[in-house]
Amino acid sequence: MAAKPLRNQNQPDILQPARPISAPSAVQLDQLIHERVRLGIVSALATEKSLTFGELKDALEITDGNLSVHARKLEDAGYIETRKYFEGRRPQTDFKLTASGRKALEKYVNHMAALVDAMRNKG
Repeated sequence: MAAKPLRNQNQPDILQPARPISAPSAVQLDQLIHERVRLGIVSALATEKSLTFGELKDALEITDGNLSVHARKLEDAGYIETRKYFEGRRPQTDFKLTASGRKALEKYVNHMAALVDAMRNKG
């Protein structure tokens, strides 16, 4: 949206929007979830109680390192929980979507739907 300079009495030459923004904006999307791999992780976990590292890796067709990095970001944000344990002598990792993660995904999906609706109704 184009901005035009408006004169403010207290501060000269402040840029303000030419008109108010009423439709949802893509800028407001949760950038943590918006990234493709992280969206895949939270979407997959939203449909299952939990998934193992191997199940997520295979479902998303990504490398171990890629999954580890993106899962860590989601875990740091509180969107997923990670449980590490041993099965016999083999280390295992399970992932589970948290309530906060589910809420963030629902908000993201609703925001995307509003963007699509605004685009369709604009024409």
